[in-house]
Amino acid sequence: MKLSRRLVPDVTTLQAFECAARHGSFTQAAAELNLTQSAVSRQIKDLETQLGVLLFERVRQRVILSDAGQKFLPEVRRLLHQTEELMVRAMASARADSSLSVASLPTFGSRWLVPRLPDFLRRFPGTVLNLASRSAPFDFDEQNFDLAIHYGQPVWARATCSYLCSEVIVPVASPGLLAANSVEGPEDIGGGPLLHLATRPKLWAQWFDANGVDNHGAYRGNRFDQFSMVIEAATAGLGFALLPRYLIEQELTAGTLRIVLDRPMQTENSYYLVVPEGKLENPISRAFREWISEQVD
Repeated sequence: MKLSRRLVPDVTTLQAFECAARHGSFTQAAAELNLTQSAVSRQIKDLETQLGVLLFERVRQRVILSDAGQKFLPEVRRLLHQTEELMVRAMASARADSSLSVASLPTFGSRWLVPRLPDFLRRFPGTVLNLASRSAPFDFDEQNFDLAIHYGQPVWARATCSYLCSEVIVPVASPGLLAANSVEGPEDIGGGPLLHLATRPKLWAQWFDANGVDNHGAYRGNRFDQFSMVIEAATAGLGFALLPRYLIEQELTAGTLRIVLDRPMQTENSYYLVVPEGKLENPISRAFREWISEQVD
């Protein structure tokens, strides 16, 4: 699609707008940007003329964002961040033999993937890796990743999903909690404090059902929005948790978490490698996909 140059703003003008909005002052924005106050004022006026809206209103000695300016600011900040990220990536990979950008689920990336990456980088020296956290599907056209690691169903717009592994969860607790709560069977866990992952509120109910236990009360307890927080809460003795075993390898080895009962449960979704259209034949991406598939065998 051909872009109209008339509609593409100058990055320096957007910087002036963001800076003035942050300070509530053209004078302070000018000082930060090493410009004159009149230069910043002129850039803002040009941007307002281009948009056809008023971005600032003058109140006493300050300038404050108009309604239109408040709506515009988050998008400007997102664009400036993406521009900065683009330049940093380009500079980082300028002298590299190859580069690879991977989007991963946060806890999967930090607890399972990162400890294994030294092996990949030893096999492919000279590779610059950019690993970022993403919790939900995104548009590859807007975010320039070579591949993503996705939990759910194999559905992603304008991309190809390939199976990586299933997920098996186990009930765990800290040694201290186990010492204070005798657990002989699943029903004993139901009487103790439970920890929940906010994005998967039915896990405990499903586990109790699978083990033939009344799930009344399966939804009570504290909730956290990341597996990493649930892991820390369980380690601190706040309650029983259902966690994927591969995410707590270190805790199980160290003994800071223990499997309460040998009653694993496979979840209904799986992990997939997602590659955007047009990047399936990228050599370093293909090498990474082959390597990570070996890690889950």
